[in-house]
Amino acid sequence: MAQTSPFPAENGTAAADAQAPATPAFSPLYQQIKALMTRELQAGVWRPGEAIPSEIELAARFKVSQGTVRKAIDELATENLLVRRQGKGTFVATHAEQTIQFRFLRLAPDDGVAGGTQRRFIDCRRLRAPADVARALGLRSGDAAIQVRRVLSLKGAPVVLDEIWLPAALFKGLTAERLVAYTGPLYGLFESEFGVRMIRAEERIRAVAADETAAQWLGVAVGAPLLSVERLAFTYDDKPVELRRGRYDTRAHHYRNELS
Repeated sequence: MAQTSPFPAENGTAAADAQAPATPAFSPLYQQIKALMTRELQAGVWRPGEAIPSEIELAARFKVSQGTVRKAIDELATENLLVRRQGKGTFVATHAEQTIQFRFLRLAPDDGVAGGTQRRFIDCRRLRAPADVARALGLRSGDAAIQVRRVLSLKGAPVVLDEIWLPAALFKGLTAERLVAYTGPLYGLFESEFGVRMIRAEERIRAVAADETAAQWLGVAVGAPLLSVERLAFTYDDKPVELRRGRYDTRAHHYRNELS
């Protein structure tokens, strides 16, 4: 019996099966390949840090040209899902990589001298998600969430007070002890131990006055000006998986971003 391939043919039509629904015929072929490769990433077929098959192998697998595969990979690399390494191949991006670690941390010293980042976890608690947190994370009323509070210091001075909210169902077993024991970036922990990869984030930034809690942990006066950064981070399929509310002391630092 002839088998139907779940991959699109070079003429731009995609055959369907129960596990891989057809991509609309009007979608550019490289976008169809990109979507199929994203499904593989989401399913864990290619794990963070692992090499993916070569362009030639993928072209043969998907029955398309190598150029089509290359264009799909280019877009996935632009979106920080894949990383090209000269002479070695293409790898699944991981938050443990130096180039990725600071993708979401944009605080830089005014003097331009980078220093090490230290972190101190205040607490990690499982709570009923407040209404605003539940809405942001797409949780139902009464669902549990994990609240993590921590202080980030640069060159020994506290500069960020973070309040992080996570869906409890995705982060079962996350405790203060596990947070303290993990020495890599927080998103690396989420990725390696819970299988949750942060793909992109949306931020809202405004100026606020320090309340008593922020003043205590950041060593500023109550009412001192701080930068409020509220970030909603998403994984595959634009599913929200983290709400982070940060208070930034910018007396000797600034929030840096690059626009293109």
